[in-house]
Amino acid sequence: MTANAALATPRWRDGLESDYAPLVETLEQLIPCMEVPLHLPWIDAINTLKKQRGAVIMAHSYQSPEIFHGVADITGDSLALAQAATDCDSDLIVLCGVHFMAESAKILAPDKTVLIPDLEAGCSLAASITAADVRALRARHPGVPVVSYVNTSAEVKAASDACCTSANAVQVVEAIAAQSGSRKVIFLPDRYLGSWVATQTDVELVLWTGTCEVHETFTAQQVRHTREQFDTKVVAHPECSPEVLAEADFVGSTSAMGRWLEKEKPTRVAMITECSMADNLKNRFPQVQFIKPCNLCPHMKRITLPNIHACLRDLRYEVHVSPEVSVRARAALDRMLAVGRRETV
Repeated sequence: MTANAALATPRWRDGLESDYAPLVETLEQLIPCMEVPLHLPWIDAINTLKKQRGAVIMAHSYQSPEIFHGVADITGDSLALAQAATDCDSDLIVLCGVHFMAESAKILAPDKTVLIPDLEAGCSLAASITAADVRALRARHPGVPVVSYVNTSAEVKAASDACCTSANAVQVVEAIAAQSGSRKVIFLPDRYLGSWVATQTDVELVLWTGTCEVHETFTAQQVRHTREQFDTKVVAHPECSPEVLAEADFVGSTSAMGRWLEKEKPTRVAMITECSMADNLKNRFPQVQFIKPCNLCPHMKRITLPNIHACLRDLRYEVHVSPEVSVRARAALDRMLAVGRRETV
């Protein structure tokens, strides 16, 4: 394919299915098989453009299978993508996730160009708090350190002492408490994640009122019904309410869910999280029947193959973070990365 052809609207070509035979086999297990031929021209065009641009595509675990398996070079949870941004050799990163993830990549790799396929791919948690709110919390709790979930804006990260993901929230809270000599930590913005962290540590937490619009909608009644109807194990993300978590067989981050499946090898499992998480895990665990009482993240689903293609074609929607915000946010993210991933299953 010539450079000009790569920039045109993708079209079907002979040999496409045979060229992508392994991927076709994978996708037919994860999405309606009639959709696969519709995705292949876009996947082919994106992969061609990606090589021409020398780009790396990173995709969060909540991305749809045709993106996660079809065009992504690096996949994982928020912590994995943040770590990958620091190690990436490419000068061009396309972040298939939500805006705070692209900001984190830019902060950790300031000399690289970071693109996001849709500027409106936001997050209810990131929208629930501002840097001014953090300063007000500090004024009400003098000397108490602040730990911010990565699901926050760059400005909020810059106003914090450390960031965390659900994979290392407990460890970051305890590390910051120990370093500051405080037995109290301000934890924001997810009150449900904060409530769960509080059950795992002796550190007292001051919580904010933010919630994830995907996870907050699950109910304990739904979980009980799913377990009884399908005789299934239940794993839940800690962004769910305490009532939902109390019904689960396992509570853990996106990555910890996968490790739990490897260890426990359940016959059936209900994933109380974003729908595409279960879709993408099916490929790793074909012997497991996935029950999906799940919700779609409307922000993650703003990322599509056509807008990834346009992003690469036009080099559009570059993410910028001001130098002064970036320096302070980088310090908070570096503390998160220093703790790393210490979950046990």
